[in-house]
Amino acid sequence: MNEQSQLADAQAPASQGATVGAATSISVAPNGKPAREVMYRHSVVVRLTHWINALCLVLLLMSGLRLFNYHPALYWGDYGYRGMPSVFSINAFEDIDTDEPVGVTIIAGHNFITTGVLGVSYDGDGMPIGEAFPNWITLPGGPGLGLARDWHFALAWAFVLNGVAYLLFGLLSGHFRRDLVPARAEMRPRHILRDLWNHMLLRRARGDAARRYNVLQKLAYLTVIFVLLPLMVLTGLTMSPAVTAAFPFLFDLFGGRQSARTIHFIVANLLVLFVLIHIVQVLIAGPLNEMRSMITGRFAIRPEVGK
Repeated sequence: MNEQSQLADAQAPASQGATVGAATSISVAPNGKPAREVMYRHSVVVRLTHWINALCLVLLLMSGLRLFNYHPALYWGDYGYRGMPSVFSINAFEDIDTDEPVGVTIIAGHNFITTGVLGVSYDGDGMPIGEAFPNWITLPGGPGLGLARDWHFALAWAFVLNGVAYLLFGLLSGHFRRDLVPARAEMRPRHILRDLWNHMLLRRARGDAARRYNVLQKLAYLTVIFVLLPLMVLTGLTMSPAVTAAFPFLFDLFGGRQSARTIHFIVANLLVLFVLIHIVQVLIAGPLNEMRSMITGRFAIRPEVGK
């Protein structure tokens, strides 16, 4: 849901689901040519749910990492416990030659030394701390299983309610259909490759192209909204004994409680990757203009080269 509502037609009537008050203003350069156009890009609902969602995701990640630290291993199936083969784990071992702690991340039986990042980190005094993720990135920033659970569950409810509000707005206003569903021409391989090439060359959209999402953005947002985020919610519910007692089919859907936990962890990392790419794209497109549009709704469109 870290996406932005770009109106293809800034003057579309409100009855068609357009942002109320959508309008454009054009400044004119001394030579008489348009210098830039300012459009109303994001509705209040999109801006509000965007920032609430961003805050919830950050705090959910931090509290989730604290919970993971209490059993830093992932399994597949119904059961998982210490001594059972895992598909992923973060450990702290003692080097037999130096007697120093070593962080080791194990993925599908392959060992990677991750001292200083994962498994073993260091406090302000340079003393080693044997935990999967360092304290500075977890919530709370130290021991506190009960508090981490309270944070995670409370934030999960806020996250779900905010998501429901956004989904209802997107469906009822026509935002998803109008702004996110790719046109048939956009799904042609040649069109997709051209957009991919423009991204690789760090080309910023100008003129009419800046009014709407390109096909890569549309596909990314649709995947996050309708695949990754629902997976996060459903796998999170599957880890709750109270929920699975009422809805046991969730075990069959994900292959067991431990499988759901593993999928939950993978999806969380995919969301982190999406957010990082999103931030990079904002920096490339112009952080001041992009941030202003997500705060005030106003977005300046750069004129096409040669016009």
